[in-house]
Amino acid sequence: MDNKIKRVNRELVYKGSILDIYKDTMDVGNGKIEEWDYVAHRKGAACVLPVLPDGRILMVRQYRNALERDTIEVPAGARDSVTEDTRDCAIRELEEETGYKSNKVSKLLELRTTVAFCNEMVDVYLAEELVPGEQNLDDAEDIRIEKYTLEELLEKIYAGVIQDAKTVAAILAYSNKIKK
Repeated sequence: MDNKIKRVNRELVYKGSILDIYKDTMDVGNGKIEEWDYVAHRKGAACVLPVLPDGRILMVRQYRNALERDTIEVPAGARDSVTEDTRDCAIRELEEETGYKSNKVSKLLELRTTVAFCNEMVDVYLAEELVPGEQNLDDAEDIRIEKYTLEELLEKIYAGVIQDAKTVAAILAYSNKIKK
């Protein structure tokens, strides 16, 4: 397919701690010029679905300002740098947010969260053979650990309780993996 759309200009509108927001001027190929928003997620991220030996899955409950409510999510976080391996990031976030370490971490999938306007990438991992330890939360984090069966999490997805894209993707990918 011959793409006739091209960016004519990109203007930085806001520079944040993890995101940069741009106004792109686009030639959409039919003689019209449009302005599009573009959000650059600078470092990328990783998340991890931690499965306990009894099959239950560790989830984190935390307040999310964008939604003005608590959410149930898989442990996740941004890479420390663009060169940090996402597996290392996932292992770090697992320990920081849940206190657990894992003896078996494997990649489930690579995810792009909102392709219409953002380049954020999140690599999704599965953590098994968990060993308990202690949480090491950042000062601004208030995270509670909850344990669910896969069936309970699937019900929460289809009931609209769990809506976070990386969490939905992680749970569905894991569900598919264990059915094989």
